[in-house]
Amino acid sequence: MSIIHTFDPDSEEIVQVKLSRSYQPVDNFPETVIMTFQDRTFRLLQQVCPAEPAAVLRGGREIPVYALCWQGRRVGILHSLMGGAGTVCLLEGILARGAKKVLLYGSCGALDEGIAAGRFILPTAAYRDEGTSYHYLPAGDYVEVPTHRRLAEIFDELALPYILGKVWTTDGFYRETRNNMEKRRAEGCIAVDMECASVMAAAQFRGAEAYQFLYADDSLAGSVWDPRTMGATPASSYEAYLRAALEAAIRL
Repeated sequence: MSIIHTFDPDSEEIVQVKLSRSYQPVDNFPETVIMTFQDRTFRLLQQVCPAEPAAVLRGGREIPVYALCWQGRRVGILHSLMGGAGTVCLLEGILARGAKKVLLYGSCGALDEGIAAGRFILPTAAYRDEGTSYHYLPAGDYVEVPTHRRLAEIFDELALPYILGKVWTTDGFYRETRNNMEKRRAEGCIAVDMECASVMAAAQFRGAEAYQFLYADDSLAGSVWDPRTMGATPASSYEAYLRAALEAAIRL
C-alpha cells in the first residue's frame, strides 16, 4: 500500500496523547503557542521577555513550554524540532493541553535569487513531499494554508514586509535535488522548508488554527548552493524574528 492510501478517517487512533503516562493536563495553558527551532532564540528569550515553564512535553527528551506575558497578553513558546514528524508530535501535545492556535516560524531556503536573506515569506500552500500530512488529510499534491490571509493582515499592521507564495515541504534535507527543485519552482514554489505541510495538515484535522511565517536563509536558486546567512545569522536578527512572532501571536 502506498503512502497516498494511508489516510484513515474511519477508525480511532491507537496511541493518543491523553493516554500517555507523561500526559499531564495543565490549568491556564496558553491558547496561542509559538513554535520555533533555533537554539539561539531561546538563549535570547529571557532578555526579550521573562518566561517561565508552563508544561513539559516528553518524547525522547523533555521540551518545556514556556508562558510569558507580551503587551498584556499571555502567550506560550516552545523549542520545536526540525522536520514535520517531530513537530507534529509536539503540536499534538500542546493541543491536548489546551492550545487553540499555533504560530510556527523558522528559516527556509529560497528558490528565487531575488528573495533576499532575512526576507519574510508567508506560505499560501505547501507541496507535500513528506510523510506526516498523508496521515491527517486525503492524498493530494498540496495542502492549503488559509490562515495566511489573516497573518498577512497582521504583518501589514506591523509594517513588516513579506512575500506570499507556495513552499516545498520535504523530509529529505540532503536530497533536495536540482530536478525536483526546478519542478517545484515551475509550479510557483518560492521556498523550501521541512514542516509546513505536516503542521497545516495536522492542525486542520484537529480543528486548530495554524499560522506560519518563514525567513529566507540559504538559496537553492543559483548554479550552486549558496548558504548565505545559514549558520551566520546575527543575534539581532533572531531577536527581530522573535519580536515579530510575539507581536503576531497576540493579534491572532
